[in-house]
Amino acid sequence: MSKLFVEPMMLSKPLEMNDRCLVCGQNFLPEPGFYYGAMFISYLISSFFFLFVAGITIIYFGFTVEGAFALIIFIGLFLYLWLMRISRSIWIHIMIKYDKLAKDNYKESNFN
Repeated sequence: MSKLFVEPMMLSKPLEMNDRCLVCGQNFLPEPGFYYGAMFISYLISSFFFLFVAGITIIYFGFTVEGAFALIIFIGLFLYLWLMRISRSIWIHIMIKYDKLAKDNYKESNFN
């Protein structure tokens, strides 16, 4: 299994990705703007998560709306990069079809 993102993550380049999969040769950057759709996935995940957090903190813990927003901003600061990475991973898994023979074909093409 190959890594999608360059590790360890550097804060100066948090979304830096490897060019290709080391196992099957899949191009991780197939075209400019490929990960534009990941932005929508990130928005969808974060909006439902933060709406849930706001509802729980207001209804069950008695926070004010301002207090709930402050908590959401605090949590969002820590989750931002993780959400962007997860969204890119989900996007490439949605858009690129799995090819069970890619690994074998890639190995054969590298030996020739």
